[in-house]
Amino acid sequence: MPYISGKYYSLRRVAFFFTEGVLIFFALLLMHMCFLGQAEFAADFNVSVLRAGLVTIVFQLCLYFFDLYDLNIYSSFSDTATRMTQAFGSGCIVLAGFYYLFPVVIIPLDIFWSGYLLVCAFLAAGRFIYVIALERRFFAQPIIVLGTGQLAAGIAHEVIEKLDSGFKIVAFVGQEEAVSFNAHRTPIYRSGARSLRELCQEYKAEKIVVALEDRRGTMPVKELIDCKLDGVAIVEGIGFYEDLTGKLMVEKVNPDWIIFSPGFSVGRFNHFSKRFFDIVLSTLGLLLASPLMVLTALIIRLESQGPVFYRQERVGEQGVPFLVIKFRSMCQDAEKNGAVWATKNDCRVTRFGRFIRKVRIDELPQLWNVLKGEMSFVGPRPERPVFVTELAKKIPYYSLRHNIKPGVTGWAQVCYPYGASEEDALRKLEYDLYYLKNLSPTMDLWIVFQTVKTVLFQKGAR
Repeated sequence: MPYISGKYYSLRRVAFFFTEGVLIFFALLLMHMCFLGQAEFAADFNVSVLRAGLVTIVFQLCLYFFDLYDLNIYSSFSDTATRMTQAFGSGCIVLAGFYYLFPVVIIPLDIFWSGYLLVCAFLAAGRFIYVIALERRFFAQPIIVLGTGQLAAGIAHEVIEKLDSGFKIVAFVGQEEAVSFNAHRTPIYRSGARSLRELCQEYKAEKIVVALEDRRGTMPVKELIDCKLDGVAIVEGIGFYEDLTGKLMVEKVNPDWIIFSPGFSVGRFNHFSKRFFDIVLSTLGLLLASPLMVLTALIIRLESQGPVFYRQERVGEQGVPFLVIKFRSMCQDAEKNGAVWATKNDCRVTRFGRFIRKVRIDELPQLWNVLKGEMSFVGPRPERPVFVTELAKKIPYYSLRHNIKPGVTGWAQVCYPYGASEEDALRKLEYDLYYLKNLSPTMDLWIVFQTVKTVLFQKGAR
């Protein structure tokens, strides 16, 4: 799971995910051994492993789809218990399908329900201990933030607000006597008052995050070198924020950083694999969805006057315009008075249009745009020329998102709720630039996997 939220604590989540998998797997194996006896268990060991493995995979996928591996924000015990019950209930339905198709993997009822209760007990105890460890920052890496401005405050917000960030800020060092976000009242030292080496030794800091707003004449170069020679890691603030959050802080990125940082290059392999991925998925998607698309077209035709499909000019790769194809979800002449941002509960949307937007059926015809090569399956969402012209004047680096093909889904879509304003465009650009910098086939696959969850739970549609 390399792209769950950011590279710094994805390994922590992966470890937590696999630890729970081991608990589920061995709880079920234990029940097999208890009910079957050692002799019969040994004779049917391979079958028992197969059965326990299937339940483990299904249960963990259901836990993921019910957001039970997102531990950034504290959830109450009752909320966690409710969602866990829903997840396991869904898992039982999925398992019933497998048991119908493959009777050999059926677990006897006494073993299954005993194992189920043991799994619930193991997971509840494990999560209780893990959340306490996160809240108290056990095993969190102590860091010093060099800076007290907006970037330092943004880093502090992400580290403090996310339970599983994996870090704890032990001191700020900067020109100001306060940081705009300092919920834990972390000590703040004026630059020059104490040496960085002394502070690292006092607080046992393992990392210094350089988050200075202006480094000219303020960068304590010698002190940073001394700390680095002592074994303290020195990291750049913008890169640290990127790896922690899965987005770029656009307001603090400068051209030099973009030019010299790794990434921001598609490359031949990525270009070829992305196009191959697009052709395969769009072809399969159009074939599998054709009955649903025919039914959707029929209902649109019966519900309201106007064409079934809605074609609209959007800005594509390298700024070249193209016509995006969608099922019409609004009444005819919805924009007779000019282009406007979509809004929540938009009165222009038809009754059936509201439904197909919720479940993303209106996006299916875009698979034709993907097959034609005008769009990619994964990428920044294409925007209308009138909005692009307006946003490019106000938001730095906005035009960079047009260096690759726009997508049906994307990193911004799965990480940020639906937005229809200039502020939303800025926030989504932070995710689009992160995607552009870290583009790879594995990231595309992860985004598709995340999109499935987004569609199933109807998040972000408007």
